[in-house]
Amino acid sequence: MKTLIFAIILISTMNTNAQDKPTLIYVGDPMCSWCYGFGHEIEDAITELGEEIQLEVVMGGLRPYNTQTMADLKDFLSDHWKHVYEASGQPFQYGILDTKLLYDTEPACRAVMIARELQASTVMTYFHNVQTAFYAENKNPHLTDTYADIAVSMGLNRETFVKKFESKEYKALIKNDFLRASQLGVRSFPTVLLSVKGKTKVVSAGYSKAKKVIENIRKIIVD
Repeated sequence: MKTLIFAIILISTMNTNAQDKPTLIYVGDPMCSWCYGFGHEIEDAITELGEEIQLEVVMGGLRPYNTQTMADLKDFLSDHWKHVYEASGQPFQYGILDTKLLYDTEPACRAVMIARELQASTVMTYFHNVQTAFYAENKNPHLTDTYADIAVSMGLNRETFVKKFESKEYKALIKNDFLRASQLGVRSFPTVLLSVKGKTKVVSAGYSKAKKVIENIRKIIVD
């Protein structure tokens, strides 16, 4: 996935016109298979919209703190993954579903949150790389090195990333993202919303094609 230049709400003050721009709010989870399938579609939509929007990325928390193992959920997950593959063509490796690793999505969400803080302009690329590591490469989603290696590959400092990732502070901070998703009324992932002049509307809920996402956004802006 090519690196995209994204504007996060926290840095919008750098642009005097930023407050006038609609904000696309993307709510997802790196270990949500439909978010993985949606990756290229949301990338294409944001690329097409370009300077028309600014972006807020929220980690929704699909199954944070879950205690079920991959093996426990094998039938359920493999069925979903096959549907995602059929819809999107995204590659999957199924070996991890035979392991006793917990299907806890909090660490992956925390890693993206930290990448967002350290290098906001490439947060969606980091998000996609975490997805690839899990789904296509079956990297252990509970190892610090899984996320730190991706951070380093994107030019981030390993020591800084690891310190934040393993800290109690950031393990608590990720809950703010989960709360934000809840406050937005998001119940499924991926969900795309658009905030225009203080009003937030749903653009798409679940997997959707880029063309439809773009059409919906432009319709909301005009309305």
